[in-house]
Amino acid sequence: MTPATLPADHPPVSGGRVGVLLVNLGTPDAPTPAAVRRYLAEFLSDRRVVEIPAVVWRPILHGVILRTRPKKSAHAYRQVWTSEGSPLAAITAAQAGALQALLGDAVRVDWAMRYGNPALPDRLAAMKQAGCERILVAPLYPQYCGATTASVMDRLGQALAAMRWQPAIRTLPPYHDYPAYIDALATDLGAQLDALAFVPQVLVLSFHGMPQRTLDLGDPYHCHCRKTARLLGERLGPRYPGLRIETAFQSRFGRAKWLEPATETVLAAEAGAGVRGLVVAAPGFSADCVETLEELAIRGREVFAAAGGQNYAVLSCLNAGEPGMAMLETLVRRELAGWVDQGLKSQSLAVRVERSRDT
Repeated sequence: MTPATLPADHPPVSGGRVGVLLVNLGTPDAPTPAAVRRYLAEFLSDRRVVEIPAVVWRPILHGVILRTRPKKSAHAYRQVWTSEGSPLAAITAAQAGALQALLGDAVRVDWAMRYGNPALPDRLAAMKQAGCERILVAPLYPQYCGATTASVMDRLGQALAAMRWQPAIRTLPPYHDYPAYIDALATDLGAQLDALAFVPQVLVLSFHGMPQRTLDLGDPYHCHCRKTARLLGERLGPRYPGLRIETAFQSRFGRAKWLEPATETVLAAEAGAGVRGLVVAAPGFSADCVETLEELAIRGREVFAAAGGQNYAVLSCLNAGEPGMAMLETLVRRELAGWVDQGLKSQSLAVRVERSRDT
């Protein structure tokens, strides 16, 4: 029944809306050891992230890691924390706002984190409460990985299991080789390369690392990263014929063998081989975060300089810029086919954002 035909004594209902829930990895609530400890406890307790038997892992996690790592990680977060709080949270919120402006009132856009706040189950429930009967859950991970994409699906399933009245769900698949994604990266990174104050000899495409064991067990992440790098290189190579492009993997954790080469190893080796100008881009990250702003931009610079390098820069992620948002709109509209009117005329991002501010 529609609201106009409901009996007079019927309780109020809202429904029929379509929603999009953007999901990223997560961040602590504050750059303090206590907040980081809570965040790491949730993150490192995920069996998708650490594939070690719990009986072995829990004593290590609670007896060693959560006693020592929070202080060090809190320092890293303090290096990049802004007046808006966590960069990852602020940028993801901006992406949601920009996408809302692009899609208009036909769709409700929200955002959540896999770990920390705002929690995925809470935002999913809020969207259902707001009348969203059909929701596209969009993990902002271009390359599929069991520790990221699959973990979001696990948490989504847990959230749905707790709901009596579930919305219909669609999920965004990985888009590591989607033409609009490669186009957005090439456009955005090209503009940043052109704006540099020096001419780099090497561009390092740094992806988040994973244990080698995940590749051996069949996880496609390594292959997805390599394909993204190859396709992006095919776009940037002709435009910058003097630029050599390398691929590396960062953020190693623990003693196990990880995907190689390691980013810090590449930075030191390039400087040691005589490279004086080098830039780093992180195409696997949809938003700048502690891994790009601290690990790459601060510690990476120190590694490169210590080995003899001179000019160093880290290029921004797509964030909420126009190339990235146009790409995200294309992806989301594709996945919403049949749920919303795809015949709506598209406006420029700047026009729609400005109109949204005026309302």
